[in-house]
Amino acid sequence: MKIYVLGNPLVKEDSNSLMILSDLKKALPKIYFEIADPNENFPPKDERNIMILDTVFGLKKPTIFDLDDFKQEIRNPISPHDYDLLIHLLLLKKLKKINKVIIIGIPDVIRDKLKLVNWIIEQINYLLKKKYFYHDF
Repeated sequence: MKIYVLGNPLVKEDSNSLMILSDLKKALPKIYFEIADPNENFPPKDERNIMILDTVFGLKKPTIFDLDDFKQEIRNPISPHDYDLLIHLLLLKKLKKINKVIIIGIPDVIRDKLKLVNWIIEQINYLLKKKYFYHDF
């Protein structure tokens, strides 16, 4: 299984996913964590089921999002960008280029790193046990 890790190491508020990455790699050695730039050919061609770990600004607690949770956003985007990752993923889904996207959203302010890492580990293990994705990664 592969999880794409997004974040900007130059922006403190956008680097939380990168900050906890080593802890996740140690705890989940069978999962491949790939640091990705969402602006460069993302997601890779022919990847139909995607899991992303990313910082979500304004989030108070970590949350699992399905891409379908954001369908309304394409009509009312709140991004300062003309074209961002969310719009890109929603378009790919509409074109049937991707099946499922899960976003593990983590807050931009981390109050308890250990608690956050443990929560993410529990959620990933739960998704694996429930075979949340139709095809393996």
